[in-house]
Amino acid sequence: MKAMILAAGLGTRLRPLTNDRPKALVELNGRTLLEITLTRLQSFGVTEAIINVHHHAQMVVDYLHSKNNFNMRLEISREDDQLLDTGGGLKKAAWFFQEKSPGSSSRINDDPFVLHNVDVLSNIDLAGMLQFHKENQALATLAVQPRPSSRQLLFNDQLQLSGRAEVHSPLATSHSPLPQSKNTSPLLPLAFSGIHILSPRILPMLTESAPAFSIIDAYLRLSSHGEKILAFRHDSSYWRDLGKPADLAQAALDPQQ
Repeated sequence: MKAMILAAGLGTRLRPLTNDRPKALVELNGRTLLEITLTRLQSFGVTEAIINVHHHAQMVVDYLHSKNNFNMRLEISREDDQLLDTGGGLKKAAWFFQEKSPGSSSRINDDPFVLHNVDVLSNIDLAGMLQFHKENQALATLAVQPRPSSRQLLFNDQLQLSGRAEVHSPLATSHSPLPQSKNTSPLLPLAFSGIHILSPRILPMLTESAPAFSIIDAYLRLSSHGEKILAFRHDSSYWRDLGKPADLAQAALDPQQ
């Protein structure tokens, strides 16, 4: 199985830790965030991954070399001139997931792959998420939880992505349901966990003209045209965003670590 690790961000919220290193090489209990993510994906059966890099990019390359690429096939997608955001980053790396299947001269590999932020920590059931993705023949499956977040995604009672909400304050929330939604039940706001499982079918559908764009914007567009962009709820799983030094300090104390 293949994966992409999104690691190109500047890590501004992690400063000063990221003044002299990329966020992927910030450490938690003596292990880099990149090592934690890679070994987690390895335990799930991922043997090949591509990592996008920008800030202190060569440090990531050198680090992986020093670790013998964790005995995986690892590729680097450089975003030297411009950060491409989550959607643009995936679009640039699309070739990795469109390679022909081993032993085949024609068939494009159509196996689902994982897209994973480097700065999130979770014990989510990835096997269960993959099974859900396959059983529902989804184009994209997003890991979500009911937790506080300034940006919530909205799902209907079929777990189909149906809009988003911006939480400006505890008393002020703006909802933006998709205009095509025919759901009559209230939409459910859920927080996205930075972990996706995607079908390679989505790659040629990333037709945004700007080089840098959010994958969430692409999901909303595709969902409005009837594509299956589904929620996988992992309500009881451990999950933590590692975007700030305080988050790292708390994660180091969590019993799951």
